[in-house]
Amino acid sequence: MVRIPISAAIALFALSLTGLPAVSQEAASEPQQNLPSIVVSEATVRPLVDRVLASGTIRPVQEVFIQPLVEGLSIKTLNVDVGDRVKAGDVVAELNRDTLILQKSQLDANKAKAEAALAQYRAQVIEAEANADDAVRQRDRAVTLGQKGTISTSQVEQLTAAADAAQARLNAARQAVAVGEADIKVVEAQLEDIDLNLGRTEVKAPVDGVISARDAKIGAIASGSATPLFTMIRNGEIELVADVPEGEIGRIQTGMPAKVTIAGTRDSLPGKVRLVSPVVDPTTRLGSVHILVDESAGAKSGMYASAQIIIEEVTALALPQAALTTERAGTIARKVEDNVVKQVSVEIGIQDEGFVEIVNGLEPGDLVVAKAGAFVRDGDRIVPVREQPAASN
Repeated sequence: MVRIPISAAIALFALSLTGLPAVSQEAASEPQQNLPSIVVSEATVRPLVDRVLASGTIRPVQEVFIQPLVEGLSIKTLNVDVGDRVKAGDVVAELNRDTLILQKSQLDANKAKAEAALAQYRAQVIEAEANADDAVRQRDRAVTLGQKGTISTSQVEQLTAAADAAQARLNAARQAVAVGEADIKVVEAQLEDIDLNLGRTEVKAPVDGVISARDAKIGAIASGSATPLFTMIRNGEIELVADVPEGEIGRIQTGMPAKVTIAGTRDSLPGKVRLVSPVVDPTTRLGSVHILVDESAGAKSGMYASAQIIIEEVTALALPQAALTTERAGTIARKVEDNVVKQVSVEIGIQDEGFVEIVNGLEPGDLVVAKAGAFVRDGDRIVPVREQPAASN
């Protein structure tokens, strides 16, 4: 004798009243319960950024040394310190002027002496000119009288010799004047050199910038061949010198934007690629990329920082990276149509923060198996379960 549960008996009695065949609820839902429930993701259009990651040290774009232009003078005052911003022509230090002032006084005395000697030479020229003119007249008269036989030939020769000697003394006097004038020019040149050095006792900044180092000390003897008095960063410009793998450096071009993050901070600073190194280190296989950073935003030379160099920004169809499988033949996704899994080949592009651009192979709104490692095959029937977005804090 077969015993039927009370619930089943009631169901059979109800169905007998309606005339419908008796099918239990468990039997109706059995096919659906036997299918695996698989999480699926939807292909959606989203913003994607193609970027290159790099890291390095922040350095000055150009360092400028401030050296004294006068040798052997002691440092009298220092007008700036590390961190001060200066403009081109600002006096940053002063050298002791006493030695140069004494030398200038001596040269002024030498010039006065040379001018007095020149005046004497010019007086001698006037006297020599008068004597030469008189001697020439006497010679000419003697020559005329000698031709008439009034004076002897020996007297004519004596007067001719006297005229020649007077002319020679005149030439010597004129040369003495030229020497005197040259002496004065030498002294004037020396005075100009002293005046130039006196002006150079004020050590000035050659360009606009920020003082980054000060090695000068009051009382020390300044020398152009010694350690620079000051080091400055031209215009305060600094840059991140980042190391980039050789496989990525070819994608980077001058002018590309970048986001620079200082070690220990969360906020990123805007930057721009200033220079891409034309060489790659044969040992490390890394190349340098120089990224300008705004020093007013808090970055300092010597800091360690990382950068995201923006190659391209697009809005395109994308899938989570976990939904794709890369094989020798290419990249595939497991598309779900009418609850049936179908493998499709896709062409991928930019990869950004866990998402991959789908160039070809899918359309917006298509559903794919969210986990590429899920145990499903081409043609399997599944119960698709929509992937839930992560809860916000």
